[in-house]
Amino acid sequence: MKKLIISTFLLTLFCLGAQAQDGSAFGIKGGLNYNANGDYFESIGDNAQHPDRNIGYHIGVFGKIGNDLYFRPELVYTSTKSDYNSDDFNMKKIDAPLLFGVKVIGPISVFGGPSLQYILDTEFDGISIDNVEDDFSVGLNFGIGLNLNKIGIDLRYERGFSDNEATFIGNNIGPGVISRIDTRPDQLILSLSVAL
Repeated sequence: MKKLIISTFLLTLFCLGAQAQDGSAFGIKGGLNYNANGDYFESIGDNAQHPDRNIGYHIGVFGKIGNDLYFRPELVYTSTKSDYNSDDFNMKKIDAPLLFGVKVIGPISVFGGPSLQYILDTEFDGISIDNVEDDFSVGLNFGIGLNLNKIGIDLRYERGFSDNEATFIGNNIGPGVISRIDTRPDQLILSLSVAL
């Protein structure tokens, strides 16, 4: 699935190069994520622990086809962290948002679309978790952006569509006790982009 995400993005960049449309561009982007994943269940029958939000980061590339109406695919490396009482859940993933946007007033635009996500690594309280239901999942991005020449700033919200749990045997809570954590993202994303 990782190959499909990368192939889709490279095909879009190729199409970008082949089209000489006004407003088409490609460039780099990065920024901060204000993130919380889903609930953590220490064992079967326990009440859910809701996470505290934390700051993460992202960095990647983007393409843009069109001007007043546009298509903007991105390929982004994202690192997030959620706190569950004294335990940390860290996740690293590749995101590929496929965004459709429209200019509304001057340099301001609104956008939205699906975000393909491929989980690279998850870790809970220093323990690497290999048992995630689906490494590949789909979410939704929508937000607002401001573009001034080659510089862009956007604020968006991202949410995972379907449950995607990681399960593991807890070392600190007793032998054979299976814990679960929902890996779906629920985050605000602030990005700065530069067209090259």
